Amino acid sequence: MTNGSSITQFLLLAFADRGELQLLHFCLFLGIYLVALLGNGLIITTIACDHHLHTPMYFFLLNLSLLDLGSISTTLPKAMANFLSHTRAISYLGCAAQLFLFGFFNSAEYCLLTIMAYDRYVAICKPLHYGTLLGSRACVHMAAAAWGTGFLNALLHTANTFSVPLCQGNVLDQFFCEIPQILKLSCSHSYLREVGLLVVSICLGIGCFVFIVVSYVQIFRAVLRIPSEQGRHKAFSTCLPHLAVVSLFLSTVMFAHLKPPSMSSPSLDLVVSVLYSVVPPAVNPLIYSMRNQELKDALRKMKTGIFP
Repeated sequence: MTNGSSITQFLLLAFADRGELQLLHFCLFLGIYLVALLGNGLIITTIACDHHLHTPMYFFLLNLSLLDLGSISTTLPKAMANFLSHTRAISYLGCAAQLFLFGFFNSAEYCLLTIMAYDRYVAICKPLHYGTLLGSRACVHMAAAAWGTGFLNALLHTANTFSVPLCQGNVLDQFFCEIPQILKLSCSHSYLREVGLLVVSICLGIGCFVFIVVSYVQIFRAVLRIPSEQGRHKAFSTCLPHLAVVSLFLSTVMFAHLKPPSMSSPSLDLVVSVLYSVVPPAVNPLIYSMRNQELKDALRKMKTGIFP
């Protein structure tokens, strides 16, 4: 029997026991991480340097790329370091920091995706009021609200999770620290306080989801009323990348946490955890750059300026 104060480190789930497979996993994760760094870094640099992209939509996209970089940098570097050192250990404070940062970046990203749905709603359904409703000050306030909400949510969850007495060992069935795995180590009813906080967060998440759905219902109704096919196509093209990113984010998270117990197995859970924690930050820049002509043109101009 141990408690939280006597635990100095946690043991994360290993991808493989053999050194050759660990090296293979390291190379795979390194490739994904470099893709995420390059893709999100290019989007951030392009939007910051091209004044034509200093609009609300691209301001929110820049924030999304920053959050994606933070999210993937919270999990992959530690996993890659463990692959090379052939260890599974993460310190108690390191685990708390990883849980906080992962919750912070992902909560803030979900809030930001909700704000981006509002941006598309105003742009298509209320274009004459776009400059008024989404002025520079309003955009900064909304982005700050997303970051602040993520910070507060992560702080509350981290404080509650690590205040629960732990007496079921220190082995986590996950390759990074997250709330459900820490709570599995508890043998006290005090974990119900964190469960209650999770329920509140889930309700807020459902509220954001309903807002996104209602926004897109209004958007599609407005787009279908546009008389010209070219106008409909242009309107859809500005919405599809955001819709694809939201779908990827929500589908991977929901499948990971809502799949039936009969489908659970250590290998499947590991693959699913990689899908929702690693894939979206690496794929999001590709989704936006492939479907956005303005962004592609800006990237081309920047490439020509650097490599004439």
